[in-house]
Amino acid sequence: MRTALSRIIGSVLLIAALSVVASPTVSAQCPMCRMSAESNLENGGTEGKGLNTGILYLLAMPYLLVGGIGYIWWRNRRRETVEAEI
Repeated sequence: MRTALSRIIGSVLLIAALSVVASPTVSAQCPMCRMSAESNLENGGTEGKGLNTGILYLLAMPYLLVGGIGYIWWRNRRRETVEAEI
């Protein structure tokens, strides 16, 4: 059981690492937002940095929520199996 779980986790981590390494550089902004942010940065403003931070925040939230729910499920499931063994 433990080796099967470690193989699955290893495979998922390998796929995630390869997708990060092999992915091309992408723009996460629409052309209008990008143009507006670049012109603001060229004129000495800092609104473009805040826009990129907001995009990264919105991108991370679903992963954090799913990870938190998965952890709580795993912890409760593990607790049930330990109690069943006793």
